[in-house]
Amino acid sequence: MKKTMLAAALLCGAVPAFAQQPDGLILPKGFHAQVVADNLGPIRHMALRGNDIYVSTRHGAKDPSVGIIALRLAPDHTVLQKANFGVNTADQGTGIKIWKGHLYAASGTQVQRFALDDMLVPTKSEVIVDGITQSNHPLAFDGKGNLYVSFDGGGGANNCPDPKNPKEAKPVGLKPCPLLDYRGGIWRFDEAKPGQKLADGEHFATGIRNSSAMDWRQGDGLYLTNHGRDGTFKGWPELLTQADDDAIPDEMFKVTKGTDMGWPYTYWDGVKKVRLSAPEYGGDGKTPVTDAKYAKPVVAFHQLRPATLDMTFYNGAQFPRSYRGGAFLAMHGGNDPVAIPGGRKGYNVMFVPFVNGRPGTPVAFAEGFAGPTPEHKHIKQATYRPVGVAVAPDGALFVADSKKGRIWRISYTGKP
Repeated sequence: MKKTMLAAALLCGAVPAFAQQPDGLILPKGFHAQVVADNLGPIRHMALRGNDIYVSTRHGAKDPSVGIIALRLAPDHTVLQKANFGVNTADQGTGIKIWKGHLYAASGTQVQRFALDDMLVPTKSEVIVDGITQSNHPLAFDGKGNLYVSFDGGGGANNCPDPKNPKEAKPVGLKPCPLLDYRGGIWRFDEAKPGQKLADGEHFATGIRNSSAMDWRQGDGLYLTNHGRDGTFKGWPELLTQADDDAIPDEMFKVTKGTDMGWPYTYWDGVKKVRLSAPEYGGDGKTPVTDAKYAKPVVAFHQLRPATLDMTFYNGAQFPRSYRGGAFLAMHGGNDPVAIPGGRKGYNVMFVPFVNGRPGTPVAFAEGFAGPTPEHKHIKQATYRPVGVAVAPDGALFVADSKKGRIWRISYTGKP
């Protein structure tokens, strides 16, 4: 019984860390963090190979000539070599993965892959998918020759706006939404065929408002985390309360062929656990949608929408067995400029355990990125904001920050 209680405490992070962590990070007992890189600028996601880290840069970066940042670490996990490549062809992207000896990287409008050898910077590249819609493009592979590329709906818009609707009037959404023909979903492509266009891919799933977090769980399937709609109470105070708005979550879905995640016609209420019609489509904030074609999220993060910006499944062997097959998620933190008592949610790394193939209750794994007090959990006060997570070949977890471009390596020794 004592062993069971101890294992549960380790998983939930309830046992305090005894060692002082850099930047005041708070980790479960036996885990330790090390800063491996800093001052990289507005970075996004990472792909890891041996001692090499490949880092994508975000949309709207002040310096669009950064491209992909390549880092080679020394045995003590400090930077030994730094370089940039893919300038003007693979920058401003989100999705970046290493697969079968290649580095796949998404920009706003294409997916490239670079052939990897012993050198840090690859010299050969080819465009796998071209001419796609400018948006976030997280990537995933199923091990059967398929590449999955996600497209957000309308740049994070709540609805599919009718251009004929007067600007001063309440927004009205188009139905059917023409955006869903070429964005707001997941397309499946051949992972190795150069020069594919959107029409060459298979429209695999639909109904995504905004997402940059997608990964394939080994032996299971494809998972994606979607951002719930924002500002609903502000736009429709006659229909919803602020509490109703706060109940609209970020959602994790298991995605199969034909999955419809509901955007723009519906949204999920994480407290009531029901799907509701969007107010732009006649919803009243109360009446459940009964159409069975819409998927239910397997996990709902309804704590003031923590802004889940990356997700990776743990396939390593370094961490305790309770972490195997579970998902680590980078919670960037709510960006609402209005400060609230106790701070916004997010600004941490969450963990979703999987038990018998089913996701369990999310728990905080790494905290303290924003600063020492809850009030630091605010877009202006936060010192760091987690934006990317990736598992290294040795089983360590790497976490990237978007504000200062810092990267931590979190390892497990079992010792305080």
